Amino acid sequence: MPSFDTVLEPDHVKIRNGVDNSIKEIGTRFDFKGTGAKLELKDKEIHSSGDSEFQLEQIEAVLYGKLTKQDVVISFLDKQEKVEKLGGDKVRQVYKIKEGIEATLAKKIVNSLKESKLKVQASIQGDAVRVTGKNRDDLQTAIAHLKKSFSDTPLTYNNFRD
Repeated sequence: MPSFDTVLEPDHVKIRNGVDNSIKEIGTRFDFKGTGAKLELKDKEIHSSGDSEFQLEQIEAVLYGKLTKQDVVISFLDKQEKVEKLGGDKVRQVYKIKEGIEATLAKKIVNSLKESKLKVQASIQGDAVRVTGKNRDDLQTAIAHLKKSFSDTPLTYNNFRD
């Protein structure tokens, strides 16, 4: 039976490029000269540190701008609510890079496909949702339905098998 997987995975190369471009701009901007403004990418997290919360907001604006220019959807970043105090005047903000579909979103996707009355079956497979159907046209209709229903979520569709 034809099938495809619905996943939520960012393009790590574009994220790295966006962070590197942000680091360059932070290094050259006049308002960051002589301050502790810093940005770094660690595994699946982006750490930004600075002298004040206002400076963290400025770093965030630079980061979001550079990531947007790289066509990275900002909803891939999960900004931590609390700002960590590092000692003295230093503060740090952590952004986690989301990867994989969370259980609540996966259930919404499965329910959406069931309610659409399309002739497809959806099942949760770890951090992906596998959609199967009798023919390719049903699957293409399902992809179109998901794109319309979850337009605010950057879902990708891969592993298409005929």
